[in-house]
Amino acid sequence: ARKQGEHVALTERDIPVKVLVVGVLVLMLPIGWLLWSFLSGTGVSHHTGSLITLSILFVLLLGLIIAAVCGYMAGLIGSSNSPISGVGVIVVLLAALLIKLVTGNDDGGHPTALVAYTLFTATVVFGVATISNDNLQDLKTGQLVGATPWKQQTALIIGVVFGSLIIPPVMGLMATAFGFAGAPGAGPDALAAPQAGLLSSVAEGIFGDSLDWGLIGLGALIGVGVIIVDEVVRQTSGKRFGLPPLAVGMGMYLPISLTLIIPLGAFLGWFYNRWADGRANASTAKRLGVLGATGLIVGESLFGVLNAGIIAGTGDSDVLGIMPDGWAGPSQWVGALVFVGIILGVYRWVQARSSQSVAEEKQTTT
Repeated sequence: ARKQGEHVALTERDIPVKVLVVGVLVLMLPIGWLLWSFLSGTGVSHHTGSLITLSILFVLLLGLIIAAVCGYMAGLIGSSNSPISGVGVIVVLLAALLIKLVTGNDDGGHPTALVAYTLFTATVVFGVATISNDNLQDLKTGQLVGATPWKQQTALIIGVVFGSLIIPPVMGLMATAFGFAGAPGAGPDALAAPQAGLLSSVAEGIFGDSLDWGLIGLGALIGVGVIIVDEVVRQTSGKRFGLPPLAVGMGMYLPISLTLIIPLGAFLGWFYNRWADGRANASTAKRLGVLGATGLIVGESLFGVLNAGIIAGTGDSDVLGIMPDGWAGPSQWVGALVFVGIILGVYRWVQARSSQSVAEEKQTTT
């Protein structure tokens, strides 16, 4: 439209598609170099040419599909509901099968070499998926407020650069302070990594010919069944109730210690929204509630990084411990009560702020 002399609205001005395509193709060069450096000196280095060619095509084609799927879900609902774990299983399955086909399962005497390379290739696709989550959520927000897409896209590119500089040191800090469950050197306080363990076992099962495809098929049938039940429940209840397939899938492989807080938070949000619906400024009250919950999530993440930094710097996992050893059991309950108290305090503060905003609006109107 611009070439024909037509005026293009600010909200429709993207980075030109030619620049986008050329940029994507150019980025395959550093990705290829990264894969080459990973293969160099390993037992499968004699397959370097075929493996890198396969991986780049895999990243280009499957990355495009996965970016569309994950980005769409993130833009529609939010990045926390993006099916990146489920998509990851599919990515590892396909990557392992293709790599096994190309190499003929020739691992050069190093049985973990092909598994490691498969997971490394999948990591690149995971990067595509996670970035698409952030991008589409940001672009959706920009569309709602009338932003100019190409300016947002430029900022998002800069964000990826800074993210690539910050995330690896943070992950290294976590590995030094705690370690990851299943990884070499992991201690008793290692961080749980159930998704990583699942993906690793899938790759090992394919190359070791030990993967139970019957269970894979059973899982697919369960997924289909849950989707059917979800549709029936939604239709018969007027969309008041449902059985989210993503939640069922997560519950099947994530430990209860990680997922229990999600329904608790959902109930808290439901009760708070019921209270907000009875207020004169329901939308403002709900918005403050969301901001309060978001602050708790981000605050927990930031404190986790700070805690890891302190532990890594001192070499003492109990450096912040303030209770004697005999209080190990009771301190768990004390910590839970303090957490509940903080939650109640935050929501009471949000309610007070909401009431204050109503009073200010009335005063302004008067």
